[in-house]
Amino acid sequence: MTANTYAFAGKTVFITGGGSGIGRAIAKAFLANGANVAIGGRRRERLLETLAGEPADRTLAVEVDVSDGAAVDAAVSKVIERFGQLDVVVSNAAAYAHGDFVDLGGSEWETIRSTNIDGFVHIARRTLPELERTGGNLVAVGSVSGFRGDWGQALYNASKAAVMNFIQSLALDYGERGVRLNAVAPAATRTEMTEAFSQDEAAVAAATNRVALGRLGEPIDVAPAVLFLASDDARYITGAWLPVDGGTSASTGQAH
Repeated sequence: MTANTYAFAGKTVFITGGGSGIGRAIAKAFLANGANVAIGGRRRERLLETLAGEPADRTLAVEVDVSDGAAVDAAVSKVIERFGQLDVVVSNAAAYAHGDFVDLGGSEWETIRSTNIDGFVHIARRTLPELERTGGNLVAVGSVSGFRGDWGQALYNASKAAVMNFIQSLALDYGERGVRLNAVAPAATRTEMTEAFSQDEAAVAAATNRVALGRLGEPIDVAPAVLFLASDDARYITGAWLPVDGGTSASTGQAH
């Protein structure tokens, strides 16, 4: 996205997991639409890659592990100290594991739970009061895997289902306070997290058999949906899940 589609000039956006994939595409899209953009992640070099060539006065890279509540508090404080306010939060950081349920040990669940569920909770608790002050909104990057099951993904799917329910429940709690909460729900998307899968031709063929548009998603496919939900054009939308899945969730699950 290069043209200004939405009026985000003067708005401050904080995106977790902004160092690669969907988070990077979202950051680039908000910058192209005039926002001040702060991105958080564990690897500073990847954050700086995302912001390379972007206006220094409108960008901020913050090293943060979202599973650490104190680190999240400090990161959000840095964003507000730099830009003075917070208008949009994109909770995007995520962890993934695939395999037989009984073979995935406590460490895999700890990583997924602490990143996907606790991470969302830490971000929401710290930023919702700020969003209430500005009349802002929060968009979570969920997944179609949060709607129902997938083979070998019980841990991941359960974590995404929790996030999707948080969005609906908090939308009820915060609607009268002037804060909207929504989620986008991508299907299989080519990112660093899915690199091994997306290089497996047989796995990709099986996945795209379920996709009406016949291909895996790309990060740039997800970013415009996030911008829409964060924009004033979506001012009467809250508690919604927007599939960005090429028609994956339209299927009954039967093979093409």
